Amino acid sequence: MIDLWKGSANSWDCDEMGHMNVRVYVEKALEGLGTLAAAIQLPHAYRSGANSTLQPSDQHIRFIREVMPGRPLSMRGCVLEWDETSVLVYQEIRHSDGQPAAAFRTRLLHIDARTGLPFPWNHAAQACLEALIDAPPDDTQPRGLDISQMPVAADIANMKTVADVEAPEIGHGTIPVQHIDVHGRMLASWFIGRISDSVPNLLFDWRKEVASATTGSKMGAAVLEYRLVFRKWPRAGDRFVIHSSLEKIGDKTHSLVHWVLDPEDGKAWATTQAVAVTFDLNTRKVITTPPGPMQALAKIAPRGLNL
Repeated sequence: MIDLWKGSANSWDCDEMGHMNVRVYVEKALEGLGTLAAAIQLPHAYRSGANSTLQPSDQHIRFIREVMPGRPLSMRGCVLEWDETSVLVYQEIRHSDGQPAAAFRTRLLHIDARTGLPFPWNHAAQACLEALIDAPPDDTQPRGLDISQMPVAADIANMKTVADVEAPEIGHGTIPVQHIDVHGRMLASWFIGRISDSVPNLLFDWRKEVASATTGSKMGAAVLEYRLVFRKWPRAGDRFVIHSSLEKIGDKTHSLVHWVLDPEDGKAWATTQAVAVTFDLNTRKVITTPPGPMQALAKIAPRGLNL
């Protein structure tokens, strides 16, 4: 494990729930990957004009404890495994008292920055990758998602499947230039950011119903776990549309699948899976979902989409 990043949560990093937004966690993880790139002899990876870079292909995130404005944070990480053209990286963000805030397991491809095609590590990078192999701690292990699950095939992750399932549209828009990295592709943090911005179109009224049917308190929400499979990379001016489907629901958690699609060709930019809860904004405790709202969620977000 090596130090990757140190900072804090700003007030503008936090959303209407009062805690740091999921997009910002990924932003900080990307900063940490810059440090890791330098540690494996690729200090140029995130610079403009670089010949090669590191690009996420599959990412699991577990959000463990809320981060409030002004709280100090630090990040460490290591290599879990690597092969000829990719590496599985572990990162953890911890509070100043040592309690975990979040943990990431990200598969990174070593790619040609211009073509996006993977190519092998050189010998110096291989030696550094091997030296950074370590085991993650027990308190940040995946919990609600199966990280061994294979994503659906590319010929299934498309608009036709969405239409067949009748998965509702929860968001759409156009990628602005300020969301683009130095290599001309959308920053990875904006996939989860766009989904986060769009979910209220699906769940705002439903969560109000859950809160009023139980505690009658002020309704909030939080994501506990996420998995994102990155399939194509939008550029400035590209459009996107997001459709959602229920995977499963319990008395405390619900799992949804979100597909971010390219309306030009109908193919997926990314397919994702999230475990979330409704919670009381006053007590910061999870609200149990009654049977009625459970059945309602299955109607507003029909099952059928998969990671």
